[in-house]
Parts: sequence; structure tokens; C-alpha cells
Amino acid sequence: MPAPEMLLVVAVAMRDREGRVLLQKRPPGKPMAGLWEFPGGKIEPGESPEAALARELHEELGITLSVKDLSPIAFASEPLAGRHLLLLLFILRNWEGTPEAHHATELRWVTPAEMRGLPMPPADVPLVEALMGMG
Repeated sequence: MPAPEMLLVVAVAMRDREGRVLLQKRPPGKPMAGLWEFPGGKIEPGESPEAALARELHEELGITLSVKDLSPIAFASEPLAGRHLLLLLFILRNWEGTPEAHHATELRWVTPAEMRGLPMPPADVPLVEALMGMG
């Protein structure tokens, strides 16, 4: 049996000065619509995870960042619709601009503890636990 196609995805836990993290709500018409997720997206061929995240955050939130400000903190591995999702989570504390929902229906700043009460994609759930361990 051939191995499923690997889907490489990057996401970010943007932390503000109060320790809250920015989540975005998936829009109607998309898979897992209505669920809260970390901002991010697919890594394009030839792109590093950090470059992909910088591109995705500019497209999705209208912010800019330096890739040197991204620190990897966790990953998740999940089967997903005939493929296998590998989700790399980075933390970001410095960026330029005010995040705006360009593709999501809503943005929300929440504490890691508050994330436990929100509906999230299965791959994001273990990442919440990693954030909880960071304090």
C-alpha cells in the first residue's frame, strides 16, 4: 500500500504582551468551516517553513515579520482525507502591523486555557497542550 501524500503546513501562535494567542475562525465553504485555528497555511514547493509562514501571515492577516523572530515550538501529525498532515507550529512575539481577518470570518485573542473550550481542528488540539506547558 503506497504511503499517503504528505501535506506540509505551518502555523503560528502569535503571542501578545498579555500572553494571549491569536486564533482565526475558518470561513464557510472551507473544510472544517467554523472551527478556530492558528493562522498559517501550506508550504509551497521550494519554500522554507519560515518563509511560507511569513507569506501566509502577510496574505491572511496583513502583517509583516522577520523570519528570525519565528521559533519552532511543536508539531502535529494527523491523517487527513487520504493524505497525511504534518503541522509545524511556531511562536511569534514580534511583528509589524495590526492583524486583520483577510480570509477568516473572525479573529480572537485568547489565552491557551481558553483555547480548550473552543472547537478546533484535530491537529491543532495537541498544539494547545504544548502552549499550556509554556505558561
